[in-house]
Amino acid sequence: MASVQTIEIVKATVPVLEEHGATITTVFYKNMFNEHPELLDIFNETNQKLGRQQTALATTVLAAAKHLDKLETLLPQVTQISHKHRALQILPEHYPIVGHHLLGAIKEVLGEAANDDIINAWSEAYDEIADVFIQLEETMYEQALWDGFATFKVVEKSAVATDIAAFTVIPVDENQVIDLDKFTLTAGQYITVKTDPTDSDNLALRHYSLYSAHTDEGIKFAVRRDNRNEHYGLVSNYLHDEVEVGDTILLSAPAGDFALNQDLMGQNDIPLVLISAGVGVTPILSILEAQIASNPKRPIIWAYACQNEQHHAFDKQVNQLLASAKDVEKQVFYFDSGKLLDDRYLATLPEPADIYVCGSMPFMESIIDGLTALNHGLDKVHYEPFGPKMSLQAS
Repeated sequence: MASVQTIEIVKATVPVLEEHGATITTVFYKNMFNEHPELLDIFNETNQKLGRQQTALATTVLAAAKHLDKLETLLPQVTQISHKHRALQILPEHYPIVGHHLLGAIKEVLGEAANDDIINAWSEAYDEIADVFIQLEETMYEQALWDGFATFKVVEKSAVATDIAAFTVIPVDENQVIDLDKFTLTAGQYITVKTDPTDSDNLALRHYSLYSAHTDEGIKFAVRRDNRNEHYGLVSNYLHDEVEVGDTILLSAPAGDFALNQDLMGQNDIPLVLISAGVGVTPILSILEAQIASNPKRPIIWAYACQNEQHHAFDKQVNQLLASAKDVEKQVFYFDSGKLLDDRYLATLPEPADIYVCGSMPFMESIIDGLTALNHGLDKVHYEPFGPKMSLQAS
């Protein structure tokens, strides 16, 4: 554990981090990528451009500063981030690079205010924080269903909505045996695809959620073509336009902690509320599948939002699963028709409830704020945004 003096100094920097945290992390990424351009093969370029990664890191650093004397209270956040790190194959040797540039950014932004005592204290604090991540990720690497990025062949590809493609893949890696029959996937998890698009100077890695935890036909995930708001999704367009049945792709093992509360799956007095938008239906569908398989008598509330009927993904599969349930309420919201999944709908949800949410970052912000205002405890609201999770977390 960090020394008492270090804890006091780091905690004293909290007001400065609250004011300058985003600037520090922006400088950090710029300097680190200038010196280590190979790391551009790991980090999501879109999240960098939109400032999401900077916000997420600033939030993480601030939370660590506030809780340095009791880092165990941050275990849920650390676990979420560590899942991403393991999926991206971030290794112990990367942490000294991050630490060097983080301290350098603090010094650069704060100038003379970042005296030797502050830099030394943050150096000790960073080593303490990094060690927590490294130890947790070591266990995750040991438990991963396969090592590194393995080769899989696409055996099925289909359009499940205007802008969403569903993929089924099977392992064909020559360097390791991957027997899906012996694997147990967790509903709500994601895989990570590693690509080398021809129109990019770097490799590109992206997370995509499983839409089923069943592996009898292969691993199943879905991808939305990301061409909105003048943005060109490098990997999503590559997968939509270039990857076909018979082609191979590289995947790291499933990761993530977005999963059903096992203690409540068998109960019938606390309803399961599943809220999603667009391709956010993907992990929610797998969670619905898991619940139906475990206990179809549990009350289920299904709420889904998208642009219109053409953008409505997996409707047939959802209806088939809901038909097996005993107590179902289903609501669909088409934005083009003026029907919104907003606070008025959230106010109709029962309390208590076991709530799972997934969608775009703006959608997540709106739903989480709405549920919080309605006094749904955050311990009962589980979510998986398509972006850095800590950018949505209060510090």
